[in-house]
This record gives sequence, structure tokens and C-alpha cells, in this order.
Amino acid sequence: MSETLTQFGTSFQSKIIASLLRDMKFMQTINDILSPEMFDSDSNKWLVNSIGEYYEEYKKQPTLEVIKYQVDKIENEVLKSGVVDKLREVWKNVEATDLEFVQSQTLDFCKNQSLKSAILESVDLLDNKDYDGIKSIIDEAMKAGTERDIGQDYITSLDLRLEASARATTQTPWDVINDIMDGGLGEGELGVIVAPAGIGKSWTLQALGAGALKTDKTVVHYTLELNENYVGLRYDSIFTGVTTANIKYYKEDVKSKIEKLPGKLLIKYFPTKAASVQTIGSHLKQIELSGIKPDVVLVDYADILMPTGNFREKRHAIGNIYEDLRGLAGELEVPIWTASQANRSALEEDVIGADKVAEDYSKVMTADFVMSMSRKVEDKIANTGRFHVIKNRFGVDGVTYPSTINTNIGQVQIFEGSSQFGKDAQSKMNNSEEYMRKELANKYKDFGKKVDGFE
Repeated sequence: MSETLTQFGTSFQSKIIASLLRDMKFMQTINDILSPEMFDSDSNKWLVNSIGEYYEEYKKQPTLEVIKYQVDKIENEVLKSGVVDKLREVWKNVEATDLEFVQSQTLDFCKNQSLKSAILESVDLLDNKDYDGIKSIIDEAMKAGTERDIGQDYITSLDLRLEASARATTQTPWDVINDIMDGGLGEGELGVIVAPAGIGKSWTLQALGAGALKTDKTVVHYTLELNENYVGLRYDSIFTGVTTANIKYYKEDVKSKIEKLPGKLLIKYFPTKAASVQTIGSHLKQIELSGIKPDVVLVDYADILMPTGNFREKRHAIGNIYEDLRGLAGELEVPIWTASQANRSALEEDVIGADKVAEDYSKVMTADFVMSMSRKVEDKIANTGRFHVIKNRFGVDGVTYPSTINTNIGQVQIFEGSSQFGKDAQSKMNNSEEYMRKELANKYKDFGKKVDGFE
């Protein structure tokens, strides 16, 4: 009995609080029965109460910045000091390996603490030989966690539903895509760009990042192939229209343009297969601890992340990566965009569908929004392409949009087919072979002139 009553000590309680901050599903599951009075120290009680009150009001966990703000308002200096020390301890446990076990034992913890409280309350009743009262108190304590929320009352919860349906989104640079996504990619959602190698996936991800940066968003860009400096040069090209090779000749012009950008961009390189989703998650939490809250996260690209666990088949490993990435988006309440390889057979496809997604179709099932891009050889010459919506959790899918794509300067535009720009791009693609023939003929003429001049 003694062992049972003491096994849920200081370390265990700190890890419960860490789980409340880290795991939204756990918060939703346990919040209705977890009470601050179940915790031993005043610091723990204060943290549990603050987290619970914030969740009840906003239906999400408080960030570290929110908690720090609340701590600053504590008037009792002794309590404030204790909460600060406890918060440091809690944050060290956010990445603890045994949190799943702690969470599985939390219901027993609630019963245990309720029982301890009931026993202490029963002392006076025992003196008075009020055995019925003691039994009532003990029975009530033993029921802790058994009487749970039975669900949402559909009739009376209209306001709550409507409030929850209002997604906080970050727009893409393309109006036509924002329209079908109901505003853009939302907090906790995963968007995927699918394309074969060499088509322009990375440029498209950077176009998404550049668009967010222009609208005063904080963007974190993870690159797993290209180094940080080169990715930065690509952003320079997008914002200035100058090729990466020529940026060095326009340094002052480039500087004057990027200094006027309202948002913030962090570029972080991890070697291919050396970083997992957990690596990215830990880095994002470091960023938050430094006082920076990301609005958009880009991962270029998820297929070459390292899976967590051992998988015999590559497709299962890839599926695990995308599930973890979607979970990270939900945990941090931030939209995450990534890219994915299409099969080699997709290289000459006019439109790339879900059947061309490489390795594992579960990527499509996991993501909230999936859009493919296709560019044949003649498209590359004409700077055109097609974007096809494979999956859209927020609206229509199965639609294809003409586009212009210039990978020399990172300019990616997507148009409604009925618009003039869309018609112009589609016309180029419809006559792509003739366009390519003319381009090659002109290059041949130029080459001939150079040869004649040499002679």
C-alpha cells in the first residue's frame, strides 16, 4: 500500500505537466478529471491550474511565452521562484522517453491522489465513528476517472462548432489555390507538393515561403539537400528576379529589397537521412525558447528524413515519416509544407495523379492537401507547367491549373484556366512541340552566326 501511495512522486508529476504541454490528445483526454489539488507542490498546482484554465478558454495548450507572461504576474515572490524552477524541470522532460508510460499511468495517479485525499478527510469521521460517511468518501474517490465526458451535445453546441470551424490559415502566393483551400493551409495541417526529380519542387516550396514572408510571417525552412547559403541565394532570386549566378553583381540592390521584407526567415540545414521529424521538432522548440514563434514550416523534403523505428520496407518507413510530420504540425499548431517524389514514369505525364506518388500512397492519406506539378521537356523550355490538386480536405480536388514556372529566378505562378494568364499559359502548352521547335531553331541560328563570325 505504501509503495502504491508513493510511486507518483515529484518526477512523475513533472512529466504529467510536460505531457499536458506537449500532447494535445493527452490534454483532451485527461483534462476533465485532472485537478491541481492532486499535485504535491504549490508550483505544480499553479502550473496545472494555469494550463487547465488556458485550455478551457482557448481549447489549446498555452505556449511557453504565454506561461512566462502568466508567471510574471505572480505577486508572491516565493511562489514565482518555485514556479520558474519547476517550469525549467518540466521543460527538460518534454522530450523524455517515458512520457507514453507516464500518460498511461495518469488515470491511476488521479485515483491514487483522490484516495489519499479521501483517507486524510476520513480521519475526523473515524473519530466520530461515521463509517457510512467514510465509505461514501472512499467510494467517490475510487470513481475518479470513471465518469467521463460522454460527448458533445449536437443540438446545444452550434456556437462551439462554428467557432472551431474557423481555421487560422496562412495563405499561399496563389489566389486560385487559396480559394479552394478555404484561405490556405491551417495551423496543425500538412501540405505536400508532389513532382518527379528536377521539376521544381524545391522552388515551389520556396515560393510558398517567400509568399508567407511578404505577408509578415515567420518562416522556418529546413533543407536536407542544399546548403543554407544556396537556399538563401534562391530566396534572393525570388525577391529580386536576378539569377543566383548574378546575385553577386547586384549586392546592394538585393540588400535594399530584402531589408524591406516584413517577415522573418530562418534557414536550417540537416544532412540527408541524418535528421528525423523528432530532430525538427526539437529544433522548433529551441526556436520557441529563443522567443521566435514560427508561422510556417517548410521541409525540403520529407522523403529523405530518417524514420523513427526499423522498417523492412521503405514504403512503411516513408509512411511513418509523414504520420510523424502531420503529428508535429498538430502538436505545434503550425502549418507544415513539404515535397514528395513522384515515380519516374510521371516525367512525361500531362497530369500527375495519386497513382504516381512514389513509395507509399499513405502519404496522400495522411496529408491535408496534396498538389502535383508536371512539366515535360517542352514545358521546361516554355517555362510552363500544370498543377493538379490530388487531395483537398477543405474543398474541391481533381482540378488542374495551368502555370508559368521559371526555375532560373524561382518565379512560380498558378492561374485559373479561364483567366487571360491561364489561357496564355495553356496556349503555350497546347502548342508546346511547335514552341520547342522554334526555340531550338532560333538557338541553331544563333549558333551558326557565332561560328560564321569565328571563321
